[in-house]
Amino acid sequence: MKKLLSKKLIGYSFLILFVLALSGAILFQFVSNFYVLLAVLVIEYITLVLALFYFFDKYVKPIDKASETMDKLLQGNYHARIHHRMNGSIGQLSTKINSLARNLSELTIQEQIQAEQLSTVIENSESGLVLIDEKGYIHVVNRKFISMFGRTPQDYIGYLYYDVLGNEQIHHTVQETFLYEKHVKHLFSIKEGGERVYLEIVGAPIFNERNMLKGAVLVIYDITEFKNVEVMRKDFVANVSHELKTPITSIRGFAETLLDGAAEDPEARSQFLNIIFDESKRIQLLIDDLLILSKLEKDESTINVSTVHVGLMLDEILPLVQQHADQKQIEVQVDAEEELKFEADEDKMKQILLNLLTNAISYTPEKGLVSVKIKEFEDKVCFIVKDTGIGIGKEALPRIFERFYRVDKDRSRDTGGTGLGLAIVKHIVEVHKGEIEVESELGKGTTFAVYIPKDQN
Repeated sequence: MKKLLSKKLIGYSFLILFVLALSGAILFQFVSNFYVLLAVLVIEYITLVLALFYFFDKYVKPIDKASETMDKLLQGNYHARIHHRMNGSIGQLSTKINSLARNLSELTIQEQIQAEQLSTVIENSESGLVLIDEKGYIHVVNRKFISMFGRTPQDYIGYLYYDVLGNEQIHHTVQETFLYEKHVKHLFSIKEGGERVYLEIVGAPIFNERNMLKGAVLVIYDITEFKNVEVMRKDFVANVSHELKTPITSIRGFAETLLDGAAEDPEARSQFLNIIFDESKRIQLLIDDLLILSKLEKDESTINVSTVHVGLMLDEILPLVQQHADQKQIEVQVDAEEELKFEADEDKMKQILLNLLTNAISYTPEKGLVSVKIKEFEDKVCFIVKDTGIGIGKEALPRIFERFYRVDKDRSRDTGGTGLGLAIVKHIVEVHKGEIEVESELGKGTTFAVYIPKDQN
């Protein structure tokens, strides 16, 4: 800027000298006195210099300053301002340039905030996201995508999608999105940590203001949980159907036999009616357990908290299982702090104890031993039910709380169990924010330990 001004001043200086020389030559023809001529030229010189400085300061310098400020704005420096005081049209121009600079600065800040917000949304999205231009080059990948497929953003950004994305289903989605210029959806799965992860990919074309295709965005959803829920639902329906099919078939078969004439035989009639009665009880138990489980899931956050008296609870539960234990000559040992009290849903606590004791007695051979211990453990109440039964294999332990899962299917049905008892127990424990542990060894027995917080508030 200073160099530019110096050049202009030199130029104007030469212009003054030229004007002086020209005016001196003209005046020389009319003024014969040298001193008078010199005085006139000096006065003219001083006048021209003052006029030059006035013109330079009032017009040239402000215009140069405005031009310099505009150059800075064009270079992206929106903090540049004109600080030179001016009047008239040039002053208005300077004011407008400063106003433009402020507006550009505010607009840049807003765009930066919006860009940061958009980046935050993209990076923290629970879905993988990939942005591809019309030539197939990747411009954006978010954190979720990296967690799904590994590597770093630098391994993807700037590369052609088919060179760095190895999944064929992704290739097909991109190709169909560009080909048909509409939303495309596909399902595929990948291996992650030894487990299969199910993904849904949606490709969406990107158009500019002239409706020309400029690229595509890929959104990848992890639908593994939904797939598992769908599988569980299908398994649940299949299991319920299977569990109901056997007793219904028995009831129908023996009813047909009675209708075909067996009812005339008193001994056969009594035997068949007892079987029908037992099978109907089995259906009733299954329906009752399904209703209990359904109610727990529907009102999973609702528990009717009251004071539970351990001694009173045992007085109600033990007679319900004692008859079954006596039939198998199984000894039931009780070791409990009967004066112990805690806050919980009393009916659900009874359900836990009843289900665990029923299971223990059912899977323990004759003349075996079942023990129940209830004690205070730090800020929790601990229920421990131990048996000397058939035990559970290590491979089966992770699945015993699944609905209808049975370690020994044949023996389970013989005991009259529905396969829902432990699922109910686990659900009740979770509703009470408790924990359940199990230890078992084949042929030696099983121990269940349930920990329920004493305060549910």
